[in-house]
Order: sequence, then structure tokens, then C-alpha cells
Amino acid sequence: MKILLDTDIGGDIDDALALAYLLQQPECELLGVTTVGGEPERRAALASALCRSVGRGDVPIHVGASAPLLVPERQSHAYQSAALSEQWPHQTFERRNTAVEFLCTIIHAYPGEITLLTIGPLTNIGLLFALDPDIPSMLNGMMIMGGSFSATTRDEEWNIICDPHAAAKVFDAPVELASVGFDVTQHCRLDAEICRRHFELVGQPLAFVAAMAEVFFQHEAPEVIFHDPLAAALVFQPSLCRTETHRIAVDLTNAATFGRTSSVPEADTRPHRVATSVAADAFFAHYFAVVNRKRAI
Repeated sequence: MKILLDTDIGGDIDDALALAYLLQQPECELLGVTTVGGEPERRAALASALCRSVGRGDVPIHVGASAPLLVPERQSHAYQSAALSEQWPHQTFERRNTAVEFLCTIIHAYPGEITLLTIGPLTNIGLLFALDPDIPSMLNGMMIMGGSFSATTRDEEWNIICDPHAAAKVFDAPVELASVGFDVTQHCRLDAEICRRHFELVGQPLAFVAAMAEVFFQHEAPEVIFHDPLAAALVFQPSLCRTETHRIAVDLTNAATFGRTSSVPEADTRPHRVATSVAADAFFAHYFAVVNRKRAI
């Protein structure tokens, strides 16, 4: 399966865990990685170090948008770049946005074949869809980690609220779209010590992730929520989650609910598949079986 990954790697550790999964997933042909968010060039360097740490320096990596379309940037610093050192060789990047042109070129090269996996704010994709309106219909599909869809979980979700205008553009596009929100991903948690043991057991594929995780644990809570890895796994193992069909919109008008995702009445038009629950134990078994896989040389 041909995959493009758009990520804000460099803050929460789950982006790195998702990229590690894709690099080890035997059914994945990773065509490229694009970065989004503050210091996107440092985020690209982190992606490069992770790819090279498992012998995949061939994966194209491109710097994307450093700021949202209209709202202020909420994640201006890619603090996990503190994990970069001479121990982890990596490419360096300029700050110029090359991601949107790259995405456009490669999607045109493989019409109908590419699944776009987004695990960060949707700025790059909103720009892409605005600049080339044919792109959505040329995708095989999209998987988004973003939103919160449970009737009991009404908070705004990070990836959407970081650029709600771009998210609204994407949810309104004519593309086969699936989304797993915070209301579901939050059930996939491991505490720091369990993560460390898993990282040690897996070894090389998660070695750089382990180094990034130590920076993460210093800044955040001593646990990992596997938001983005779940979205990545669902591309290949959709049975891990139950889903419902909705038509999702992003609120851009009400100050009290600005950036919130919700279902709208036009459910028959351009439906979206939304995850409603996850088999967490099955997910973790699948995730670590894939990343611990011995790749053919």
C-alpha cells in the first residue's frame, strides 16, 4: 500500500512511534514524509534520523508549513530535536516549504493509489487541496488522527484546533476519509516504564524513538498515549476499531466551540468513517509484532 505521512513529529512521542511502525510494516510502501508545525525543518531532521536509524535513508522527507492558515501557532518549538546528536546521523533541511509541491507531484504520479495518513495539524493538506482541487479525488483515501467524536467527549482536539480552517477544508473535500479521534485513541496508553521495556525488547527499530521518548518524559507526563500509531495501524488493520458513518464538520463560527468536530445532518453526502471504540490489547499486540519484525536485507 502506497502511503504518504504528514506529521508534526517533534512534540508528542506518538508521531515517532507511528513512523517507526510504517517503516517496519511489510505492507507499507512509504513514499514520503512531510512535516508541519513550528520549526518544521527540525521536525524533518527528526524524521530523517529515525528513517536512517533503521536503514531507510531512502525515504523522501520534505519540510512543510511552519504556521497555520489563520490562527496563531500553538506548537512553535520542536523540543524533541534535543535528542539529535552525532550518534543519530540525519539530513539537515532549510525552512522553505517543499512539502506541498512534493505531495502534489507524487499524488499525480500515482493517481488512485496513495493513502494519505495525517497525524498532525492539517495545514499542508489544506494548502494542497486549495492549490490543486483535483487532488482529493486522486487519492485512494485518507486516514486522519484528529477530532473528538464521542457524545460524552466534547473538547477540541489538538490536531484540529491547531489549524481549524485547514481541517474544515479537508473534511469538506471529496475524498474517502476515515478519522480516529482523541475519544478513542486515549484508551491506548502505556506508562513510561512499560514503554521503556518494550523499546528495549524491540531494539534497533525503536532505538531512536527510545532516545526521543526520554526527552518527551522530561517535558510531559510519564506515559505514552498511542494516538498516531493507532491511526497508522488502522490503515492496515481496520478491524482494530469499530466505526460509524457520519458527516463531520469543524466549527469555525462559535467562539465557545471553535475548532470542535461534530456530526452534521447531511450524513448521506460525502460520508466519513469515524472510529467509535478500539480493542486496545489487540492494537498493542499488533503494533509491537510489526515493529519487532525482522526485515529482509
